[in-house]
Amino acid sequence: IRFPGFSVLYSEGRDEGDSGEERKSLPDLRKGERLDLLGLVPEQHFTQPPPRYTEATLVKALEENGIGRPSTYAITLSTIQGRGYVERVDGRLHPLQIGLIVDELLRENFPGIIDIGFTARMEGELDEVANGEREWVPVVEEFYIPFEKTLKDAESRIEKVEVADEPLGEDCPHCGRPLVVKRGRYGRFIACSGYPECRYKSSLLTKIGVSCPRCGKELVERRGRKGRVFYGCSGYPDCDFAIPNKPIPQPCPQCGGLLTMRGKNSVKCTKCEFSGGLGELEEVGVK
Repeated sequence: IRFPGFSVLYSEGRDEGDSGEERKSLPDLRKGERLDLLGLVPEQHFTQPPPRYTEATLVKALEENGIGRPSTYAITLSTIQGRGYVERVDGRLHPLQIGLIVDELLRENFPGIIDIGFTARMEGELDEVANGEREWVPVVEEFYIPFEKTLKDAESRIEKVEVADEPLGEDCPHCGRPLVVKRGRYGRFIACSGYPECRYKSSLLTKIGVSCPRCGKELVERRGRKGRVFYGCSGYPDCDFAIPNKPIPQPCPQCGGLLTMRGKNSVKCTKCEFSGGLGELEEVGVK
């Protein structure tokens, strides 16, 4: 090393996601000092992709790019999940087949609109209209006249895409034929592959691995009319147990009741006054 450079102020570590401790800094060396080669350890590193969005980081990205407003974020999150564009797995949003297809078609046919800059610029112009700084008719005309032509051209080019049903791995309780996951106007749902002979269908529920404290059936993730997530019994309407905070499988160490999350690392019992961090559960032997 000819001179310390940036290392005076900054110690370089491993990329996020790499295992192990940070790279150790070089020991003190003197000019002309001979070094012994102890060994060569070849390692191959790959650039890690950015982490998938959570609902919170997606809202943060929208805010940073000037897209949407606080009143629209919940609707946006509800729409992309309700229509089956993405699904939430372990708290992160993963694209589904229909979402990838829609994204590809929109990017190919509407490149000027499916763009972060366009969305932020349009919302800025609409804010100017709302503040009385611009007339709304010229603003809408400037967008709609070229958009109408682009839309007609796209309708004449785009072929209808059939999205295959997803096998559920379960049999229909009415006729015994395989159940599949279909997509409708209001999102994904479960139906019998024997339709229209068999018209069985049910909601697609996300199980969370926790039993209902009231009847013992599985608790599932549900979404209300305004897009807010809550957790209820899969036996509804026979059992109407519901709770706004996510339950966890571990029972309360004091009373054995249902624990729910309060923030990222805190839990609270729904039956007694117990509350604390997740680490406290391990300390008392609850795993």
